[in-house]
Amino acid sequence: MNFLRQKGGGILLAAAIAAAASALSASEPGGLRLGLVGAPVFAIAIGMALTMIFPALATSPALRPGIAFTSKKILQGAVVLLGFGLNLGTVAAVGARSLPVIAATILTSLAVAYALRKALSVDGKTACLIGVGSSICGGSAIAAAAPVIGASDEDIARSISVIFFFNVIAALIFPVLGYRLGLGSEGFAVFAGTAVNDTSSVTAAAAAAENIYGTGGILAEAVTVKLTRTLAIIPITLVLAFYRLKKGQRGGGVSVRKVFPTFILFFAAASLLTTVAGLLPESGFTLFCGGRFVAVTKALAKFCIAMAMAAVGLNSNLISLVRKGGRPILLGLCCWLAISVVSLLVQYAAGLYYADL
Repeated sequence: MNFLRQKGGGILLAAAIAAAASALSASEPGGLRLGLVGAPVFAIAIGMALTMIFPALATSPALRPGIAFTSKKILQGAVVLLGFGLNLGTVAAVGARSLPVIAATILTSLAVAYALRKALSVDGKTACLIGVGSSICGGSAIAAAAPVIGASDEDIARSISVIFFFNVIAALIFPVLGYRLGLGSEGFAVFAGTAVNDTSSVTAAAAAAENIYGTGGILAEAVTVKLTRTLAIIPITLVLAFYRLKKGQRGGGVSVRKVFPTFILFFAAASLLTTVAGLLPESGFTLFCGGRFVAVTKALAKFCIAMAMAAVGLNSNLISLVRKGGRPILLGLCCWLAISVVSLLVQYAAGLYYADL
């Protein structure tokens, strides 16, 4: 009861914003596919707009604890739920071919973000989130990395905004670009799965490519490559955690228990459970984990991420975000271009460029 009394109001507000954002994302006014934008981005925008109109929302004693809980703990819970959508066996089958491309693009994005953060005078935590979000899986990776590095809600909002901007551009231009460059359908699936960040934008680009290429299978393979990238959340967050621990020890202050991202272990366990269920003979357990349960957890994860992003928006200053947004956008552009070029080059070297499904 104390929990509900202290945090219930803020959680309900975030849930209401997430519901509105999800409804907007699912709508198609005048044939415009708002799903390309995604509920998390709508949620951040609504949260920031409400805070501008009603400044007392973010500082209200009745709402503040619940908003803080949602932006941190519910965000971590959403990452755990995402694990149920990853069957490690399926991912391994398709991911083996795309693994060199995935590894190269991840390392490229992180290296570019690290190398340019000082040159562009971008805050270290924002640069880290942009690098991780660009290289792995957009909002989900940012959600996983943010609590590990102690990022503020404004850092998260700024990074999500940058990732969203290039997601939309990629979803719109990559299908035609890939076709013009002579990518085969398999090559485009790997290109979309490694050079586009968010799952919704990957599916949008791959679905458009199927129409342009006149063949099926691109969407399924692109999403599987994308899911393989998602697994990189585990090693990246662990590396960030121990890097922060090392810095803390030099300064005399951070313990393994406080820094270690325990929720990532639950993410890995959820993926393993789904994988084991798929290997068992057909049973109630197998059907439970392989059917409706997985679909429900994926939908719940998306809604929880939208809730967390609503809370992030409520904690963010839109004016400050716009004023400081130029350099992070430039950093995001550099990461995005580098990933795209490296994805194409590694595919060419690996013989996937002209391959067909």
